[in-house]
Amino acid sequence: MDEEQRVKAARMRKAQERISQRDATCPYCGEADPRCLEAHHIAGRKFAADTVAICRNCHRKLSDAQADHPKVLGEDPNWMERVGHMLDGLADLLGLAVQKLRELAKLLIEKAKLNNPVGAMP
Repeated sequence: MDEEQRVKAARMRKAQERISQRDATCPYCGEADPRCLEAHHIAGRKFAADTVAICRNCHRKLSDAQADHPKVLGEDPNWMERVGHMLDGLADLLGLAVQKLRELAKLLIEKAKLNNPVGAMP
């Protein structure tokens, strides 16, 4: 392995370490290149360390949704506040999944129309 290949392999390892997963894939769009994946804090950094690996685009959408969540109540959030923010974050994850499912459903129905026009015999 030459120096250029070693440097490239080191960058790839660093990207994998950043998201704390080796073979991660964005659950929403399928992006699998670790250089395009980020660790999203489900409840927000102030409330829990739990993360999910998602692509940069989906991360931006989820982080923007978190901006509408209630602000931290005090210096050290209690367990109810932490759980509340985790539930808000999980709702955001599910909301993005619903959006992607609806997009896929429309795409499949449009493709079905092309394969079986109205009035055609099955």
